[in-house]
Formats: sequence, C-alpha cells, structure tokens
Amino acid sequence: MESLPGTASLIEEIDKKILVVLRDGRTLIGYLRSIDQFANLVLHRTIERIHVGKQYGDIPRGVFVVRGENVMLIGEIDLANEGTLPLEQVSIDEILEAQRAEQLKKQEEEKTRNKKLLERGLQPHADTTHEEFA
Repeated sequence: MESLPGTASLIEEIDKKILVVLRDGRTLIGYLRSIDQFANLVLHRTIERIHVGKQYGDIPRGVFVVRGENVMLIGEIDLANEGTLPLEQVSIDEILEAQRAEQLKKQEEEKTRNKKLLERGLQPHADTTHEEFA
C-alpha cells in the first residue's frame, strides 16, 4: 500500500496494540481505537508502564485520550516478542517507590551540580532557584 502523509498513515494501526511515549516521559501501552488529523489518540485497555533500572511496573489506566501535541513517539507492539522482555515485572507499589527514590537521587545530584556551578560563579539551570542553596 502507498504511504499516506501525516497522521493518516496511522489509520493502518487502528485496533493494534501500540506504545506511545509522551513529551513528559510517560510510556503508555494500549489498543489504538481512534485518531484524528491532529494526531489525537484514543487508547483502550491502556496501561502506563514505569521503568526503573531493570524493573518495570504497569498501572492500569483504561480508556486514555492523548492530545496529539503530547505524543513524542508511537510504535506498534510486537506481540510475538512482548513476553520476552529482559526486565523484571514488579508490583505497582514497588515500582512507584523505586521511581520516587530515583527522582530524589536525581534531585540531589542536580542540587549538588548547581551548588558547584554557583561556587565557580556560573549560572545554574534555569529551573532551580538560589534559595535552594541558602
């Protein structure tokens, strides 16, 4: 079949299981049920998959509407290889705790980095404030 321009090419993916990575870093997996000219998506039986290291956890989300401007990547799930992930599935509570710990670690590293930049007279990242270092 001839390739269609823009979002029209996603029509072939209707009713297939897809992975969607959002601009905020979240990963959604679900069945594509609808799409429009703005790449707005409707996913059915959606899960949010959280990865931390070699572990992952799935949070059921049900029907999920995704605004097209938030989509960073879309890909079809290979159903034949879906169960062969080199990752360990853990409970929702475990993965959320691991995610919190990872975020705290990153915040501490960012704080340390910005403090060192300030000590050298350089401007820290725009998202941080000087009050953090007082």
